[in-house]
Amino acid sequence: MTAHLGRKAVAELVGTAFLLMAVVGSGIMATRLSDDVGLQLLENSIATGAALIALIIALQPVSAAFNPVVTLVERVLGLIGNRDALVLIAAQMVGGATGVVLANLMFELPAVSVSTTERGGAGQWLAEVVATVGLVLIIFGSVRGDRSRTVAFAVGGYIAAAYWFTSSTSFANPAVTVARMLSDTFAGIAPGSVAMFIAMQLLGGVVAVALVRTLYPARQRALVAPAGDDAVA
Repeated sequence: MTAHLGRKAVAELVGTAFLLMAVVGSGIMATRLSDDVGLQLLENSIATGAALIALIIALQPVSAAFNPVVTLVERVLGLIGNRDALVLIAAQMVGGATGVVLANLMFELPAVSVSTTERGGAGQWLAEVVATVGLVLIIFGSVRGDRSRTVAFAVGGYIAAAYWFTSSTSFANPAVTVARMLSDTFAGIAPGSVAMFIAMQLLGGVVAVALVRTLYPARQRALVAPAGDDAVA
């Protein structure tokens, strides 16, 4: 592994870990502060959106996908190679699990408690396709439209909103989905619900690639700095 790829992997691991701490930790805190489910979701969505903005601003010069679907789209568009994609996805998965364990421990819960919250049905599966299409389109639309500096705010705002306008509360991320199995709390998802969520997220990624290529045919901009360059691509 090159030093540049190693830096990117660390950024993805750390960023995804903090993202999951925000998702799961704020969910736990919300349920301790209020019995109102709507208020709990509001608190959870605000914390997640704000954390995403901060993490992307900080880590975008190195690597800030935090999402295997986004990394796979980069690979399909020819922005990164196979080795980079595999390493970054592995880092995202490890980071997600690490973040959930840390969130559990911070709130004095067992490090791992497998979720019993079943999520599924046609409506929620469709919601995951829609949420993922929107997320990928916003990321690559911003980058290909020469607005890389706005990505953090666009993504954070979109995810905060998608918590509310999708019936699944917008997981839109396989690393997040798998990691959330490890906490039987507000943000959890039962293992039996995970496979279909991930399948729908991948389908959303395929649809999003078609849209990006149609809407921005001439733009080929990476989400991160090229090797040896610390500037945002």
